[in-house]
Amino acid sequence: MPISSRLARLLRGARRVFTAAPLAALVAFVAVLAPAPARAAGKPSPGSCPPPAKTLTTDLFREGLANARDHGFLWRISKDGHSSYLYGTIHAAKLEWMFPGPTLLDAIRTSDTIALELDVLNRDIQTRLAAAIGPQRAEPLPPELVQRIERQMSAECVDATAWSKFAPEFQIASLSVMAARRDGFDPAYAVDLVLAYLGRNLNKSVVSLETPEAQMQALQMPTQAETIDFVSSGLDELESGRARPLLNHLARVWTDSDYDELNRYAQWCECLRTASDRAAMKRLLDDRNPLLAAAIDSLHSSGRQVFAAVGSLHMIGPTGLPALLRQRGYKVEQADFPR
Repeated sequence: MPISSRLARLLRGARRVFTAAPLAALVAFVAVLAPAPARAAGKPSPGSCPPPAKTLTTDLFREGLANARDHGFLWRISKDGHSSYLYGTIHAAKLEWMFPGPTLLDAIRTSDTIALELDVLNRDIQTRLAAAIGPQRAEPLPPELVQRIERQMSAECVDATAWSKFAPEFQIASLSVMAARRDGFDPAYAVDLVLAYLGRNLNKSVVSLETPEAQMQALQMPTQAETIDFVSSGLDELESGRARPLLNHLARVWTDSDYDELNRYAQWCECLRTASDRAAMKRLLDDRNPLLAAAIDSLHSSGRQVFAAVGSLHMIGPTGLPALLRQRGYKVEQADFPR
């Protein structure tokens, strides 16, 4: 028995987690785009395609909650006489990871508001995301890059023609997530999607901390030359097979709640080698974090008990959300999950 036709549509879809920082809603929104078999010459045989994601049913959801373990990173944040929560998520997960464990579920139940980077179950957000991921420039990519993208699309068993209408940066970000499906990681199993659904099911207010336009602006390269560099670098990572081990490492860090290793991300991600890489990291993390902190603070200061779920890479270092909320006067206490 399907949970809902709307959620089912979201959870049936297609899947480089952008090396610097995955954008929650943009990655999750890949799940709205149903993958079609590749039609280009030399398409892969069915056996070489990644397995499709399971459709989330009521029974599967209940079973998942009953057997769930806590993963990720949770902080209790307190100010003005009441408490809220800050949770570091992962946006392409395994099926068994997508459900909140007992500690997380208690935090959700005691909150009245679920705050996500973007609530991708909101119809207006879906419409605006669909518009935001379109091409933002008139200049086409060099033909050789287009051909390389098409080959990667074919290898991931999706229709390159359908995806060609999206911004090149979005195509590359999505391709890297698709490659991870062979290791069992799928944005159809995104923690953010489950939290959006669970919040509604528990009669919580579900809100967005950002706008679709701001998320896509963060992903978009400032110039055509930087777009070409980003696409070429991303394709190099995919074609060499280097993208998958990085995502696997990040996934292990998240599922083990290994915050010390997460804080060392810049040392092992190999994602800050060029000026363009470093500028992208700043745009995707450092520039967005103050705005996210301000949005969480606004909700909490209005009297709400907030469960704010944001990608885990937003939680590290002196510009991470825990540090920024401390600067705003919050008492920030990290939770330990039972093992």
